[in-house]
Amino acid sequence: MSYEFYKVIHLLGLSMVIMSLGGILVFAINGGQKATNSFRKGAMITHGVGLLLTLVAGFGMLHKAQIPGFPGWAVGKLIIWLALGAFVGLAYKQNLARKLWIVLPLLIAVGAVLAIVKP
Repeated sequence: MSYEFYKVIHLLGLSMVIMSLGGILVFAINGGQKATNSFRKGAMITHGVGLLLTLVAGFGMLHKAQIPGFPGWAVGKLIIWLALGAFVGLAYKQNLARKLWIVLPLLIAVGAVLAIVKP
C-alpha cells in the first residue's frame, strides 16, 4: 500500500473520531446523559474504529516514509491520539464537555502542525 493510501485512511479515521466526539459533546453540553443517548453505541463504535484507523495508518505512513526510530513529533501525535481516546469518557461530564469543545480543535491543530513541520 502506498503512502498516499495510508494518508487517506489516517484522515478518514481522524474525521470519524472528530465526528463522534463532536456529536457526543453537543449532546452532553445540551444536558444529555449517557443513559439517554439513543445513538451512544453508534457513536462509540465510530470513535473506536476511527481511533484504530488513525493509529494503524499513522504507523503505516511512518514505515512507508522510512523514518528511523520513533521521532519526537510522532510521540507528540501518539499522546494526542491517547487524549482523543480519553475524551469520549470525559465528554458526558457537563462541566468538562464545554472545555473539551475548545480543547478538541486545538489538539487537532497541534497534531497538524506536528505532521506538517515535523520538528
